[in-house]
Amino acid sequence: MILEKIEQIKSGKLSAEQNIKSFLQKIKREDEEINSFLEINENAIKQAKEIDKKIEKGKAGKLAGLAIAVKANINCLGLTASCASKTLENYTSSYDATVIEKIKQEDGIIIGITNMDEFASGSSGETSAFHPTKNPKNKQLIPGGSSSGSAAALSADFCDLALGSDTAGSIRNPASHCGVYGLKPSYGSVSRYGLIDLSMSLDQIGCFANDLEGISLVFNIIKGKDEKDTTTKEFEKEKDKNIIGIIKGIENLITNKEILKLYKEKIQELKNKTKIKEIEIKHIDLAVQTYYPLMYVEFFSATRRFHGRIYGKKIEDVAGPEVLRRILAGGEIAKAEFSGQYYKKALIVKQIIKKEFENAFKKVDCILLPTVPKLPHKLKSSISIEEMYAYDALTAPANLAEIPAISIPAGEINKIPTGIQLFAGKGQEEKLFKLAKLI
Repeated sequence: MILEKIEQIKSGKLSAEQNIKSFLQKIKREDEEINSFLEINENAIKQAKEIDKKIEKGKAGKLAGLAIAVKANINCLGLTASCASKTLENYTSSYDATVIEKIKQEDGIIIGITNMDEFASGSSGETSAFHPTKNPKNKQLIPGGSSSGSAAALSADFCDLALGSDTAGSIRNPASHCGVYGLKPSYGSVSRYGLIDLSMSLDQIGCFANDLEGISLVFNIIKGKDEKDTTTKEFEKEKDKNIIGIIKGIENLITNKEILKLYKEKIQELKNKTKIKEIEIKHIDLAVQTYYPLMYVEFFSATRRFHGRIYGKKIEDVAGPEVLRRILAGGEIAKAEFSGQYYKKALIVKQIIKKEFENAFKKVDCILLPTVPKLPHKLKSSISIEEMYAYDALTAPANLAEIPAISIPAGEINKIPTGIQLFAGKGQEEKLFKLAKLI
């Protein structure tokens, strides 16, 4: 679908200006109810006209005239990087993140900045300081988070592509709930320069699309080594084994029976197309317990710059309860008497989980599992913190292991979208794309 749209624009059947105007009109008509955007790029039509001139001369880039929505924690020059928080509600970005530079070089148009859980602290899209985002597939339900606005904007047909960030499932979770594709790349494959991250050792910028071609297109544009981010590197492609792995005992983490049934059906379908091998990841059930101490401490450390003396407001004075909970927890764990008990132990378990996945990928190309263990809950539902955190049970392992993962629309349960997920070895995104086509 996305490649057809690009062909239409480059052939002159659809101008970039028409494409952008159409989305802006739809956003104006429908987004007041969904609340996926926090800000619209007022220069989008002007930029589209300039790209139309480049198209006429045959000099347009790979994203010529496409509308891209961007999560509010990624810096876009001249637009507000609020992180959906009162802390930074008046902070205008003075530069472009590396991923934005690359998108602009290929003539993609940033149509606007999307809503999110405040400072990416959440799994539902409900913690935004500027009101929750609704799920376009069912407006009574959460869209998932923390990249709620980006997933919802794409699902509602307000843009061609979208960017988000993923700390423990923040792209894949809403992709599953909203019925779109979502990619979390390998740690280090995409520059994080310009991302206001939740957890520096786990966060990764990724993308949403309505098809695999769109995911592959964006990933291959934004990936690559960046001198501004020392964690980035180039990865060598590994030989295909054409085997998909199934984690032994994964059913214990899937709380919804219908999701488990759908997962088993997908396994049966794949048995007719490729080899399936059962593998063991002994400590996958510790992913959530490992993730949160790491994130708490790293988030606490990162928020010390939001003291209100240079820019923005003091975070403790204006942030919502989930952000304050994480700051408080991180501050406690970071104390000298507790760091060895929690943070350092979590680092040890992270390395164990990472090694278990490395060993698994010596036997298989990809690992198949559901994206989320349960269906999205209703907006404003009273659910426990433990239940909310459990949304990450099947996605967090990929962040701990630093590996790529993609959520693929797998169908609907009671008219609610749900996704199936593939993990691959570090730097092996192309294996994800290849095997995702089988699903």
